[in-house]
Amino acid sequence: MLDKIIEIPYKTSSINISRQGDPSVLTYSQEVLGEPGPGEVKIRQAAIGLNFVDTYFRSGMFPVKAFPYVPGIEAAGVIEATGPWVTDFKVGDRVAYHFIPGAYAEVRIVGTHQLVHVPDNVSLEEAAAVMVKGFTARMLVKETYKVKPGDVVLVHAAAGGVGSLVSKWAKALGATVIGTVGSEGKRQIAVGNGIDYVFLTHCEGFAKSVLDITKGRGVDVVYDGVGKDTFAESIGLIKQGGKIVLYGSSSGQPEHIDHAALRAKSINMLTPVLNAYISDYDSLHLFARDTFAALQSGIFDALNITRYSLSEAAKAHRDIESRETIGSVILIP
Repeated sequence: MLDKIIEIPYKTSSINISRQGDPSVLTYSQEVLGEPGPGEVKIRQAAIGLNFVDTYFRSGMFPVKAFPYVPGIEAAGVIEATGPWVTDFKVGDRVAYHFIPGAYAEVRIVGTHQLVHVPDNVSLEEAAAVMVKGFTARMLVKETYKVKPGDVVLVHAAAGGVGSLVSKWAKALGATVIGTVGSEGKRQIAVGNGIDYVFLTHCEGFAKSVLDITKGRGVDVVYDGVGKDTFAESIGLIKQGGKIVLYGSSSGQPEHIDHAALRAKSINMLTPVLNAYISDYDSLHLFARDTFAALQSGIFDALNITRYSLSEAAKAHRDIESRETIGSVILIP
């Protein structure tokens, strides 16, 4: 009599939530993982990007479709298996993706429509650190306001994951960069990143200093990922016909937007969403090429990467919400 073959389910470690709330709802557990279906691949993830939007899905600011819910939207890793009809990727390929929910996992299955190959001289940690953040930086400096030589730009949270990349990219494009940061330690980081002028948020005389730097003209554009704590003051620092790009709200949404003040100076306000700029295969690969090229050419210099183990996701969420993190934050499975 033949022995019966017993298949042992494949399990992977992940972080999930069974309800929305503070970081304590993040639970480290194991789940059963199947095999990739048509157009899908199985990826062993080497690094997972942590983005502020992850805290919105966890806290309840953004809705989730069902529980248990695995947070996270980006990661990089190596393909372990491919499903039917997959032609552009093979086992062993180093890949990364942006905005595929469910990233907080050791191994996962994803469709290939949002996958990109990681260049050989880019590490998987670097790839995970620059997918969403680097794509956002590209959107800001090349789409929402096309930075050109001679521009003066103001970047809030200039030592953060997106802010540091925006600052470096704007400098490479020939702009003078003014940055704000939340602490003296972050000020030193921003100075080391080559930002021309760095101020502590709400420091005395900040507005006057910006106007002095611009000879009373004001900045061409403000890139604001902070929101509530910085938005109102920024309006008075923008030149006639300038632009403010509100791409995030780490301190909360602005309590009041003075539209009359915006109209009086013909200031254009944008609240861009990355997915609106990456709507198809061609735009995804354009963003990936430009972002990896910026990394490879040295525009980003050495990335400031803060690492946590996947099991420390709750601590990572607490730290990013309290603005204690510097640069890009990744989780290591």
